Amino acid sequence: MVDTTKESRDYLEMAFRSVHCFADDGKLLIDELEELISIATRDGVVDNNEKRVLRNIFSRLSPAELTPEMLERIQQLRLEYKI
Repeated sequence: MVDTTKESRDYLEMAFRSVHCFADDGKLLIDELEELISIATRDGVVDNNEKRVLRNIFSRLSPAELTPEMLERIQQLRLEYKI
């Protein structure tokens, strides 16, 4: 059972892992994005801090990373979680 009275710190893990994703090869791959989403959703809620981290990540993506698959997934995430 998830303790909803305690603020989630998952956004810190997301931010930390995103730094490693970008540092590895300078790009965010679709499987890396999915890993970040799994962190955000593991407690059943994508909170405002997690949305902020995801917005920041999306803003850092270069046109070379924005494959049709990546664009579609980002659009899905924006609609589903109101990011």
